[in-house]
Amino acid sequence: MRLLTHFRLVAGLALLAAMLASVTQRPTPHPTLYLIGDSTVNNNNAPQMGWGAALPAFFDTTRLHIVNRAKAGRSTRTFVSEQRWHQVDSLLRPGDFLLMQFGHNEGSVPDTTKAGRRGVLRGTGPETKELTWPDGHRETVHTYGWYLRQFVRGAKAKGAKPIIASMIPRNEWKDGKVVLADQDFGRWAAEVARQEGVPFIDLNGITAAKYNQLGPEKVKAFFPGDHTHTNAEGARLNAASVVDGIRAEKKIALNKYLRKG
Repeated sequence: MRLLTHFRLVAGLALLAAMLASVTQRPTPHPTLYLIGDSTVNNNNAPQMGWGAALPAFFDTTRLHIVNRAKAGRSTRTFVSEQRWHQVDSLLRPGDFLLMQFGHNEGSVPDTTKAGRRGVLRGTGPETKELTWPDGHRETVHTYGWYLRQFVRGAKAKGAKPIIASMIPRNEWKDGKVVLADQDFGRWAAEVARQEGVPFIDLNGITAAKYNQLGPEKVKAFFPGDHTHTNAEGARLNAASVVDGIRAEKKIALNKYLRKG
């Protein structure tokens, strides 16, 4: 009798454990690809469009969520100072992806004026500049590379996979070729990616090669209003360039979420 009672107790506990497991276990959530950057990534000023809006068409979004947290007018510096990076960082989970593309708004001398509030120090080093705003609060301004490192290291700390992309080229030409950013922001982005051991997408070079093939007159049609912001057709071309970069970097796990063909 005691043996039977013991058997029933063990069986009952096993059944209870199975039931609890079925309740507590949940399907593994699909990963999210977060995009951060400026208006060339996210632009709601029609007919202009950022490439982030065109990117989901290239992915199986039933298996990968894409969230565009880029914001027009922001630099790496203001993305941090306005707490936008803090918001994205708080959302990152293990297995997520973070794709960053900055560089269009960083070029001014950093100060507290309207013209200089977005500017960063040039390069990737540890240099800083101390600023005091009219309201008395102080800000330490860093190099472009320093800010990119914060995004990369923050993502890694959360178990997410960061990817750095160089800025898309502007509609600027010299001697019949698109002007590249390979001596400043594009080079610095590549340098940080190499130093931090993360994938790099040479978006500047990939798109510039396409522009060069199309020629200035056809490319001009991509830029309604200025030389920086593309329309929907230009956004699709740049999104395709992002995908070209992902496919070229076999170590980018995003490959498996791309649509076939």
